[in-house]
Amino acid sequence: MKLSIIVPVYNEEKTVERVIKELKKLSIEKEIIVVDDGSTDATPGILKRIRGIRVIRHGKNLGKGAAIATGMKRAKGDAVLIQDADLEYKPKDIPKLVKALEKFNAGAVFGYRFLRRRGKRLVLHDFGNMLLSFLTSLLFLRSVPDMETGYKLIKRDFVEKIHLRAKRFEIEPELTAKLLKQKCRIKFVLVEFEARGFEEGKKIRIWDGKLLCLLC
Repeated sequence: MKLSIIVPVYNEEKTVERVIKELKKLSIEKEIIVVDDGSTDATPGILKRIRGIRVIRHGKNLGKGAAIATGMKRAKGDAVLIQDADLEYKPKDIPKLVKALEKFNAGAVFGYRFLRRRGKRLVLHDFGNMLLSFLTSLLFLRSVPDMETGYKLIKRDFVEKIHLRAKRFEIEPELTAKLLKQKCRIKFVLVEFEARGFEEGKKIRIWDGKLLCLLC
């Protein structure tokens, strides 16, 4: 199975090179698609000197959702994985997600964060995610313990049926809702998560998990 790894990035000069190096080390067939969402720091220059990746640049900042949509349109793999550029999620967990996708013949595998987390604890964000995950489970009559997770591995068949509207971080509930509407079988796998604070560059805000996206 060939994996398309989409890396949406906006002003991540401190971590983007490291995350790409870790992705390159993975012993799986893959393509790495980096979507630079209008970065204004040193990120564009860093990406220019890294070989073996595809870089797509937005002329201005459109949002994480827009960057993911751009990457998905260019992806050629059998499955698509979203990898944030800030290293809150660890590339070493990717083989575990791929193995689960094949073992359980799932349509998607999500990384479950809350038993192996480190770093900053943002209580409001955790509460918001728990509430949205509960409402998602209730609406779709499916167990969805971590709807807002950024680690989503999705088979190409399902990706091709999704028309994304979200531009910012509401991409996470939109993707989850649209996969569930397709009756996609989603497995959850425990992954390591190292949360960072706003002073470290975290960009998502609690209102980015818009409830309306559950009905997309």
